[in-house]
Amino acid sequence: MHSLDHEKLPTHVAIIMDGNGRWAKLRNLPRIEGHIVGVESVREVVIMTRELRIPYLTLYAFSKENWVRPKDEVRKLLELLGLYLDKELPLMLEKGVRFNVIGERRDFPEALQAKFAEVMGRTAKNKDLVLNLALSYSGRKEILNAVVTLIEDVKKGLIKKIDERVFKKHLYTGAMPDPDLLIRTSGEMRLSNFLLWQMAYTEIYVTDTFWPDFRGDQYVAALREFGQRERRFGRVKED
Repeated sequence: MHSLDHEKLPTHVAIIMDGNGRWAKLRNLPRIEGHIVGVESVREVVIMTRELRIPYLTLYAFSKENWVRPKDEVRKLLELLGLYLDKELPLMLEKGVRFNVIGERRDFPEALQAKFAEVMGRTAKNKDLVLNLALSYSGRKEILNAVVTLIEDVKKGLIKKIDERVFKKHLYTGAMPDPDLLIRTSGEMRLSNFLLWQMAYTEIYVTDTFWPDFRGDQYVAALREFGQRERRFGRVKED
């Protein structure tokens, strides 16, 4: 499918979906229009990920810092998020997609928290793709939360030895594998506080394409380049 070598596909893809506002500005449209069209990119990437049998996809949808944006834009983004979940739930059930939220769910209105719980509950037994939406997410906050819960477990006598494996279980991503590939759209060269612990050996792919224009062909290009990378994890290449 898509002329890709399936043996060289990543197990976990993470995407910083950037450029919705700039896409809209170039077209003299309100910023929310960029987010609306960006949802179509989300749908296409999710479907392709499922078709390619890549088991994990994590999308950076709303950062902890995004709450400082204009209130009207935040309100519309939250409305769009609720509509997305309502519209995409049938597709998730049909395609075997398990929906998960990583981040501070308690930051959201109660109605939206209930929607998260409903979709997570109804898709909990799906096994073909885990779709993580990073919402009100901060990589630094995630690490701090992991430290706090780890300390509590030590005090309770639940943990005798702390190592990377134990620490990793206290992150939002828990037992999931770390991302093999990070894709960032819109050309920005930074991690933006995203999956800081998990990105230790992640391959990074940056494209100038704005997220609303990031569709199947662009996704295939990123996956193909990943397949050509040599991942040594600190080792020296053998002659």
